[in-house]
Amino acid sequence: MLRSILDNDFYKFTMQNAVVKLFPNAYTRYAFINRGKHRFPPGFAVRLREAVDAMAGLQLTSDERLFLEEMCPYLDPTYHDFLQGFRYNPLEVQIEQDGEDLSVTIEGLWYRTILWEVPLMTLISQIWYEMADEKRDDDDTVVARTRQKIEHYGHLGVRIAEFGTRRRHSYEVHDLVVGALKRYGGSTFTGTSNVHMAHRHNVKPLGTHAHEWFMFHAARFGFKMANTLALEHWVEVYRGDLGIALSDTFTTQIFFDSFDKMFAKLFDGIRHDSGDAIDFARTTIEHYQRLGIDPRSKTIIFSDALDTEKVENITRFCEGRIGMSFGIGTNFTNDVGLKPMNMVIKMTETRPEGRQWLPVVKLSDIREKNTGDPEMITLARRILSLPS
Repeated sequence: MLRSILDNDFYKFTMQNAVVKLFPNAYTRYAFINRGKHRFPPGFAVRLREAVDAMAGLQLTSDERLFLEEMCPYLDPTYHDFLQGFRYNPLEVQIEQDGEDLSVTIEGLWYRTILWEVPLMTLISQIWYEMADEKRDDDDTVVARTRQKIEHYGHLGVRIAEFGTRRRHSYEVHDLVVGALKRYGGSTFTGTSNVHMAHRHNVKPLGTHAHEWFMFHAARFGFKMANTLALEHWVEVYRGDLGIALSDTFTTQIFFDSFDKMFAKLFDGIRHDSGDAIDFARTTIEHYQRLGIDPRSKTIIFSDALDTEKVENITRFCEGRIGMSFGIGTNFTNDVGLKPMNMVIKMTETRPEGRQWLPVVKLSDIREKNTGDPEMITLARRILSLPS
């Protein structure tokens, strides 16, 4: 069902490159979390297994490699060689179904397993809608709705990226949406997180790192040092490129305790992914000001469940105070007249450098988004002096 090894979010490849260089011996485990309590029909696991097994045949083409070389010069030739030789190993993915409940787990070397999360979610979503056999809006309606949104954002004068791979309705809808964004978006549309769609439509692939980068560092180096070392290692690999830092893996409060003047100057900005966006913007502006940095020289990438109303409210607050850009996901790629799925796949454990397996956690600004072992979450909050 997947047509390209690049049908994945860009930050998976940028993180993979960093993991290959810095943590080649680390192992990880991931698990599917059914936040929406979806009920899976008989035979779903079989369909998913078939799609996962077929991924073993995906490989980077010469044309795709040339695209990466031209668009992403900070990915060096050794990584391009690595990716060209990379093949998915379906044995790393375990899929089980018990009645209407679905279990999906992943285990293996981190530099390999890191690529599974987004394609698996994409497949789960697409197979779910196919088996539900519910009629979506027609292509013309999807394109018209996308055009209306991007032209509205253009009138607001903001920059918009498409971040909707993991919960897209289908490949076909995703392709329609990115095509419409390019056709009607002009300078408003900055690119897509999906590298295959970026290649297909000749736009920029966008992304830096995800929560798992920080989650691993917490297990490897401790909660107190996680943010600092995760940022330092990112700078070590990318030397100033890919300079947007994710802020909420262990709450924004803890992030800003580590985001000192050096990091604030080194990184171009910060990505917001949970909690109240206006409160986050206010806190970020004040943080830069305390450090003697003009917030208008920095950017916040807002990416938490955005729609047109949220973008308007954020724009009104941030305009003239700090740079801003928006990554919109499901509201682009699964706005087709059906209810989107609510699910995630998260890293659950890691075995860094030959050590024992250790649970990893995420402490979002919204507690409902916390993931991981409850006892480890309690321990993390205690170590970080966060309310229990």
